[in-house]
Amino acid sequence: MAGDHHNPKENLMLKEKDKIFKNLYGFEDWKLEGAKKRGIWSNTKELIGMGSEKIIEEIKNSQLRGRGGAGFPAGLKWSFMPKDSGKDHYLVVNADESEPGTCKDREIMRNDPHLLLEGCLVASFAMHAHTCYIYIRGEYYSESSNLQKAIDEAYENNLIGKNACGTGWDFDIYLHRGAGAYICGEETALLESLEGKKGQPRLKPPFPAGAGLYGCPTTVTNVETIAVSPTILRRGSKWFASLGGSNNTGTKIFSISGHVNNPCNVEEEMGIPLKDLIEKHAGGVIGGWENLLAVIPGGASVPLLPKSICDTVKMDFDSLKEVQSGLGTAAVIVMNKSTDIVEAIARLSHFYKHESCGQCTPCREGTGWMYRMMEKMIDGNVEHQDIDKILDVTKQIEGHTICALGDAAAWPIQGLFRHFRPEIEKRIEERNKKVA
Repeated sequence: MAGDHHNPKENLMLKEKDKIFKNLYGFEDWKLEGAKKRGIWSNTKELIGMGSEKIIEEIKNSQLRGRGGAGFPAGLKWSFMPKDSGKDHYLVVNADESEPGTCKDREIMRNDPHLLLEGCLVASFAMHAHTCYIYIRGEYYSESSNLQKAIDEAYENNLIGKNACGTGWDFDIYLHRGAGAYICGEETALLESLEGKKGQPRLKPPFPAGAGLYGCPTTVTNVETIAVSPTILRRGSKWFASLGGSNNTGTKIFSISGHVNNPCNVEEEMGIPLKDLIEKHAGGVIGGWENLLAVIPGGASVPLLPKSICDTVKMDFDSLKEVQSGLGTAAVIVMNKSTDIVEAIARLSHFYKHESCGQCTPCREGTGWMYRMMEKMIDGNVEHQDIDKILDVTKQIEGHTICALGDAAAWPIQGLFRHFRPEIEKRIEERNKKVA
């Protein structure tokens, strides 16, 4: 297993002193005064005084990987921004959290918005950007309200704006509310939407670092990735890299939902065993661990895992990749034996059919066809050879579209067939007996 180079800390929870999100549950004041008590904005001027290259170097050394799903090395992404392009540079924070099962970014924005804003300033400075846009999901009403109040407070206290934090760096943040389209979570569709156009993904290249918002160099990145960066700079890349395992470092917010006794968000160390995460933080599976059927470990778009794999798998990018799934946004969706697994995946198929922007033929036509076939499968109303036919279609969609929505529609079905094919075959046989 990729996660086996971890220290033997199976039974230890993340220590309080190593937590980055000190107000994840909103028990304390989320406004500026409370934020300062938690150490936010305490020495921002010194952090910026490190200089752009040193900041990016520290983020690289921490091995921080993007927390929005793809897990791309954050420092490397920041370094793609050109030094001197003669154009404005932009930081765009992707707060369009629309992945089913994921609810981590909303807690950051609602309960600790200043953590994000300080990260925006530091990251924008590192990337030579004087302007940052936060594109927030339209349904997040109280989150956008708290975030806007926090932005206003930051302006009033000269933390952002002209000469931000007394650094001589001018910096503006704008909050933009989306209109509830899942596709706008894809970075280039988000940029199109931000420019006032229809939210459809762009062809790449050019990549946003070369030509992003308004044709200028742009970095699009996730809320959690930006929010952890000031703490990494304060405490040092070595501290962050000491948590988790090699190439899977640091802490991560996990969103645990479904058939557990205590659904929750929790900040834990990368590489924590999935079983520990569910049993220690989410109160265990309803009906006990033996009643577990399957878990989707990283938000609705990654393939599910059956109980046999869940017993031992570790929650990090590489371990989950090895078992043909993914960490994604670390939204753990737990399904016990009361679940109709075929119907559950059919429901996800409906979501992807509904959210496809229709730009690419394989996704536009394929998501609808897959959903209709999955609906038939619930009752076993297909032939045995149809299972392979559907699998073949998922392969024709996966990797053949401009953005990853096609992959996201294909993977849940592939996971179902990989691990639960006998269940589908049983339904087909039972139906054939009835019809006969």
